[in-house]
Amino acid sequence: MVVVMDIEATEEQVQEVNQRLAEHGFASHLIRGVNRIVIGAVGDRSRMGELGLELLTGVEKVVPIMAPYKLASRDARGGPSLVPVGNAVFGGPEVVVIAGPCAVESEEQMLEAAQKVKEAGAAIMRGGAYKPRTSPYSFQGMEKDGLELLARVGQKTGLPTVSEVMDRESLAQAVEYVDMLQVGTRNMQNFKLLKAVGRTGKPVLLKRGLSATIEEWLMAAEYVMVEGNENVVLCERGIRTFESYTRNTLDLSAIPLVKRLSHLPVIVDPSHATGDRRLVPPMAAAAIAAGADGLLIEVHPDPPKALCDGAQSLNPGQFASLMGTLKAVAEAVGREI
Repeated sequence: MVVVMDIEATEEQVQEVNQRLAEHGFASHLIRGVNRIVIGAVGDRSRMGELGLELLTGVEKVVPIMAPYKLASRDARGGPSLVPVGNAVFGGPEVVVIAGPCAVESEEQMLEAAQKVKEAGAAIMRGGAYKPRTSPYSFQGMEKDGLELLARVGQKTGLPTVSEVMDRESLAQAVEYVDMLQVGTRNMQNFKLLKAVGRTGKPVLLKRGLSATIEEWLMAAEYVMVEGNENVVLCERGIRTFESYTRNTLDLSAIPLVKRLSHLPVIVDPSHATGDRRLVPPMAAAAIAAGADGLLIEVHPDPPKALCDGAQSLNPGQFASLMGTLKAVAEAVGREI
């Protein structure tokens, strides 16, 4: 349930509600909005009648949440939440573009990529240091050296950074170097990792699993949020179907649907969704038209020489051209990049 406090509620009144919830076995999560303080409460629904919260001074109303994802539900906030990463803000009027190579390969590669994507208008730099690959013989990433390199390039260019974590070991290293933690599709339901990521307090980019339903995706976000971390950005990256012409099937309908169900920002990864650089521009434009709050696009200085996912990576010139198109699309739907 959600306890909506009166606009003039005091801190003492908020604490009284929290104490009443704790006494009856409910875990509470304080959400401070622009005009309201909202308290999300998770516990035994059958005990709600014992609480008498509506009688407490400072409480405007109590709203039961029927969805299994309590904190991620739109009812928990009433409007979209904003997730800041550096100077970029997900969920606001601006469409945030994250760009960079699939994997960190060298300082020269990363510095060139970062400079080019920043010039074209990207707000955040991506780069994989830990690479969960289908084949054990594929490039697995530079690991800690890659994180250090990514951090140096981010500092030189002024771009905040995001990189994927695979387990608690990689998480312990990544929190020291990156501004945003990515939980990849293979780990969307790695619940111990989700809890650990939530406890870091850092912004989280949570990708949808290969075969995950929307409810399962939102429940994964709930695992992060229940640890006290509300800075979650959801990323649609295609789901597995019987179609073989594309790497995955991009579910664009998930964007408006999730934004109706949840207050969390939603972005799209057209690179992994299609696996084909020729399909990235139209799908990126379609994502913005469908209401996406951002994009995750793979850009490599020399895609044919990329150590992974070169086929879906744009070169800097292609990315710059795409950004021009995306700015026009964003303007057409009342947003900007």
